[in-house]
Amino acid sequence: MLIVADENIPLLDSFFGDIGEIRRVSGRTMSADDVRDADILLVRSVTRVGRELLEGSRVRFVGTATIGTDHVDREWLERNGISFSAAPGCNANSVAEYVLSILSLHAEQRGLEDWTRISVGIVGVGNVGGEIAHKLDRLGFDIRLCDPPRAEREEEGGPQFVSLAEALECDVVTLHTPLTKEQPYSTYHMVGERELDALTSDQLLINAGRGEVVDTVALQARLEQGDAPLVALDVWEQEPRISPDLVDQLWLATPHVAGYSLEGKVQGTEMIYQALSRFLGLPVRKKAGQFLPEPALSKVSFTSAADEDDAVRIALRVCYDPRRDDTRLRAAMGGSADERAAAFDRLRRDYPVRRECSSLKVQLKGTSKSLQDSFRAIGFKLKI
Repeated sequence: MLIVADENIPLLDSFFGDIGEIRRVSGRTMSADDVRDADILLVRSVTRVGRELLEGSRVRFVGTATIGTDHVDREWLERNGISFSAAPGCNANSVAEYVLSILSLHAEQRGLEDWTRISVGIVGVGNVGGEIAHKLDRLGFDIRLCDPPRAEREEEGGPQFVSLAEALECDVVTLHTPLTKEQPYSTYHMVGERELDALTSDQLLINAGRGEVVDTVALQARLEQGDAPLVALDVWEQEPRISPDLVDQLWLATPHVAGYSLEGKVQGTEMIYQALSRFLGLPVRKKAGQFLPEPALSKVSFTSAADEDDAVRIALRVCYDPRRDDTRLRAAMGGSADERAAAFDRLRRDYPVRRECSSLKVQLKGTSKSLQDSFRAIGFKLKI
């Protein structure tokens, strides 16, 4: 059995080595010739999967180690008897920690000692948005949830949803919708000229969902104005050929790595391994925890002298500081369009190991219960 897989999916040998022969290829340049003799295809979001790639091949199972599926023509796969599985929610916690780190930086820049004074509008409350909402609610933030499909589908007694316009009134607006174009509540260019004009210089817009949800032309025009909001982008229209001019205009720019914690990536691999095992009628014997290495930093300690807000900021940024990814991306914006695109892909391919907060044990000596609660809400392991 031949398994063709994106070379950037982690732990391919560990999970799939005893199922079949593995052929690693570049996900960005994967072609019909690469997969013609494959039985199994494993991809990430950079590979378009449909008739053009698979017609005439013998592929009978496609797995994507991602939460999104807009790169896969699922209707074509179903018509052609090809099974499909994704990894919904695999990196939700990774993206949530990305957003928390940005909120921490933003609060510090605004001179807020208590970061929970920031109101946050969460647009798209699926696996990722829901995880962010859960953490922020436990931390005591004022949050507004915007998800029209859920609001229409769910009855009273569930979460309280607001309109997009109401979410855009918050200090920070963070986008986590799928990309849809023809369904009700289309998200393509959902944030356009009108929505951007409603934002002020006191606000921050984060997009760690899908690049095409924000109209890039309208965004660049808005950022040229004196009262423009701060903007942090992790996802981009026309990746990997992103605009260096747009990067220059942003408060924070990262190369589509919000979900790139080691835990998130390995969980994605585990989920498609489980789905493939079920498809083949094989027992599911492997779990991600078997393969996670010892973290480079395993423990930090705070005493009763620690300032609560400082302690949270320090611990968060020990695990992940988005400014490092911002610096790497800006440094990659030289050269021709082809060179920049290749550099963008290299940043993702060669991404350094990033561990989630759950990998770090926080020792608290004589600290308050509120600080303990904050660390628990974020997801740290505590030793008291």
